[in-house]
Amino acid sequence: MAIQQKCILSLKECILFFFTKIPIFGTYQAPKFMHGCFFIPPKYQYLEQSPDPSVVAGASYMVGRGFASIFWGMVADRIGRKPVILFSILSTIVFNTLFGLSVKYWMAITTRLLLGALNGFLAPIKAYCIEVCRDDQQALGMSTVNTAWGLGLIIGPAIGGYLAQPAKQYPHIFHEKSIFGRFPYLLPCLCISILAILALISCMWLPETLHKHTNLEMAVDTAEASTTQEHTESPKKSLLRNWPLMSSIITYCVFSLHDTAYSEIFSLWTVSDRKYGGLSFSSKDVGQVLTVAGATLLVYQIFVYRWLDKTLGTINSTRFASALSIPIIAAYPFMTHLSGVRLGVALYIAAMIKSSLAITRVSGTSLLQNNAVPQGQRGAANGIATTLMSLFKSAAPAGAGIIFSWAQRRQHASFFPGDQMVFLLLNLTEVLGLLLTFKPFLAVPEHYK
Repeated sequence: MAIQQKCILSLKECILFFFTKIPIFGTYQAPKFMHGCFFIPPKYQYLEQSPDPSVVAGASYMVGRGFASIFWGMVADRIGRKPVILFSILSTIVFNTLFGLSVKYWMAITTRLLLGALNGFLAPIKAYCIEVCRDDQQALGMSTVNTAWGLGLIIGPAIGGYLAQPAKQYPHIFHEKSIFGRFPYLLPCLCISILAILALISCMWLPETLHKHTNLEMAVDTAEASTTQEHTESPKKSLLRNWPLMSSIITYCVFSLHDTAYSEIFSLWTVSDRKYGGLSFSSKDVGQVLTVAGATLLVYQIFVYRWLDKTLGTINSTRFASALSIPIIAAYPFMTHLSGVRLGVALYIAAMIKSSLAITRVSGTSLLQNNAVPQGQRGAANGIATTLMSLFKSAAPAGAGIIFSWAQRRQHASFFPGDQMVFLLLNLTEVLGLLLTFKPFLAVPEHYK
């Protein structure tokens, strides 16, 4: 029988817990800067039909994670959170390094697929961050996951951008015939793996939060009969029939679909030519905007989100963030009428606010999921959420790209021409997510009543 026990971390353990997650999230972000597909012969690299390796690699990672997340969540419920976290970090070290050593297209896809399948990190870490915090500190605990993701958004692409193809970027340091010349993406992968090794070592000091006391089961049954009946019966309840859980997961997936599509469309829109309704930004300009938005996200998660959740509550803060996202998205297509400093200020502010609102929604729905199930089912519940979220995120980039291409061909349409249609569809997805946060669809867990 699993006995729920709050395991409050010391300051040192909190710091270790936070930095443990950064290299794991960085492994997904680093390949996003590996464009040009060095696995494809050069004469085919610039054909529009050629697949971008960063997109395919990211999709294969998501597919692997989607198929295996429920399994790892169930394992975490059975043997504990810490063993799964340790194994996930170890698999990250191995397969992320192998990805850097890939010389064939199929090798890169296979290593990313296996990395996603064997990296069962996300489900137990969300359960862990809830279980190590008091009830009034759960928002802060969940925000550490998203804060680490925000750091991964900055550190991963930075490592990939600065260290990829070192023989070309730094010929005075790395020779073309050296190992880093023969494997142009090994250096950034090694850096991520070294960070993961440090995270693996630091995890040794983290306590386990899933405690099983089989020898005391008889005593607990006698002393706390009603409490024991509640704990023993609730794990038998089917998770798929737990509507407070499933309704929050569906809402979470809709928001994840929106956020992934928004990230894809934002990058495409900012770099597209102004005659097609874009901003004619360079990739470097877009990277700077995303970096500033990521840095703002860290400050928001640490200093603002906890206060917002305490003031408005988890559900209302999620609704507030979703509602406020709608006018921000609607304003994007009209920024094409700005230029210079005014455009920069408007775009940076909108991107910073939008990223903070997105994390508010994700954190809120994640809190609802974890409080809709007992501790003994929390890993499996997060596994289901991760699986469905991965499927939604796998479909979002392709769908966003198709819609964006279609919108480019209707610049002179009378009804929402060009990119206005793209952002309208994004807003419709946001409105759908907002509607799902209300009754009768969203069933509120007992914890929030």
